[in-house]
Amino acid sequence: MSERASVDMFFDPICPWAWITSRWLLEVEQVRAVDIRFRVMSLAVLNEGRDDLPEQYREGLRTAWGPVRICIAVEQRHGSEAVGKLYTALGNRIHLAKEERGPELYRAALADVGLDPALAEAADSTEYDEALRASHNAGMKPVGQDVGTPVVHAPGPVPGETVAFFGPVITPAPKGEAAGRLWDGVLLVAGTPGFYELKRTRTEAPSFD
Repeated sequence: MSERASVDMFFDPICPWAWITSRWLLEVEQVRAVDIRFRVMSLAVLNEGRDDLPEQYREGLRTAWGPVRICIAVEQRHGSEAVGKLYTALGNRIHLAKEERGPELYRAALADVGLDPALAEAADSTEYDEALRASHNAGMKPVGQDVGTPVVHAPGPVPGETVAFFGPVITPAPKGEAAGRLWDGVLLVAGTPGFYELKRTRTEAPSFD
């Protein structure tokens, strides 16, 4: 490829599996001609109105609104590049440092990437919810509502065509050329007409190595 292709990954900052996929995609960016853009979906929006979820998961969703609202506020004010930087800062604190989600974490993550810590106030505001839902719907529409995050939109095998898929769910994130080979394979199956699912039971917890 002589030109770099744009790839969108839709994430919710609270999901550890999406975080690992995002770190893999950053590796892919170094070994394949792709540029990764991080965009927001919301597990809280996805699961609205569901009463069949375990109580522990529902409790987690109650605090899931804050991070995605902040990410949308940052996107609206500073653009997608700033969202990617904030996602890294949030992930480092949520998944690596195991910090509790809340105002202190949000302000610190914003400060980590040179953004106004006052943007943390968006966590408790509905000001950006319309934009949040629009971003979420843009990410989920091509893949349906029975998957979560990560969702990836990538160039298809036909010029000008985009393919979208959930996953890959991996642990730990492959590095270097191993990351590139996985990318090649994922694009191959995702671009195959009629291909829908390839799955096996997860036997390991998320590893952030």
